[in-house]
Amino acid sequence: MLGDVAELNSKAIRFKKFEALLECAVVDMEQLKKLSWMGVPEEIRHTVWKLLMGYLPSNSKSRDDILKKKRGEYLEYVHQQFLEGKSSLDQALVHQIHIDILRTNASIPLYQNTMIQESLERILYIWAIRHPASGYVQGINDLATPFFQVFLQSYVPLEDVERVDVLRISQDSLNEVESDTFWCLTRLLDGIQDNYTHAQPGIQRQIARLKELINRIDAQLYAHFQSEGVEFIQFAFRWMNCLLMRELPLKSTIRMWDSYQAEGIEGLSEFHLYVCAAFLVKWSAELKKMEFQDIIQFLQSCPTATWGDRDIELLLSEAFMWKSLFGSSPNHLKPS
Repeated sequence: MLGDVAELNSKAIRFKKFEALLECAVVDMEQLKKLSWMGVPEEIRHTVWKLLMGYLPSNSKSRDDILKKKRGEYLEYVHQQFLEGKSSLDQALVHQIHIDILRTNASIPLYQNTMIQESLERILYIWAIRHPASGYVQGINDLATPFFQVFLQSYVPLEDVERVDVLRISQDSLNEVESDTFWCLTRLLDGIQDNYTHAQPGIQRQIARLKELINRIDAQLYAHFQSEGVEFIQFAFRWMNCLLMRELPLKSTIRMWDSYQAEGIEGLSEFHLYVCAAFLVKWSAELKKMEFQDIIQFLQSCPTATWGDRDIELLLSEAFMWKSLFGSSPNHLKPS
């Protein structure tokens, strides 16, 4: 009981700190990052994320004008591409995106709604044709949904956004959510673009670094993987490609992204490496008792369905520790 009261008081104090920051004429972004690392209150997360992603300026006077401009630009892209429906579009790309969207968050009612699926398909199609060097790659569909869910939540406060009746939300509001999601997804992908260019070199580098890092952190687990013939690419490719989204409940991902965005777009990919290391080491005791087939099956369906914010915060704390130990000393990530 006393613990619950203390937690509520702590949340109230943190909320007031966020409010005070956001009410400033010019937001102190360093302070906002420090506060956000420990989690952002749901009620203001939509604004905080837009600031952290660099979509909204820190100067409050220009925010409304910039939002209006960027939303208008996106809707113009949609109008240009979809003026004649889908028949004039790149059909191979349309099909690939459509198939992936049907499988996205299949257990969450929101993402089974046709209007939401079509909105996500437009976002991904517009992004793909505007980024021909990389184009659409499976996994980008997952990365759009935290933004979409957070921004949609602001239009249905106090409701479970994952089960909301979409028909009750105005088309103008849905257009704003779609536009804001497009721009924030674009900002995110700009920071990790070599994850999605030909042969996905960014992901290949991250997997190699993860392997070296585990050798340092948990040599016994590393040796067990070696003896069982487990290759890191067999499980870690998806971890890097989807930023662990398929390993965690979506609400847990959203909490994790508070901290990821606080690291900055440039630092996100680096910090994610250490989160993956902490995630793997968490299961070390179980994994060291398993043979090859069981290891792969376990790592493709880790038991995280009941995870909440505290589980994520423990994972983030472990990752921060490993980053503090190894992040400033790249030589520690090289084999002995």
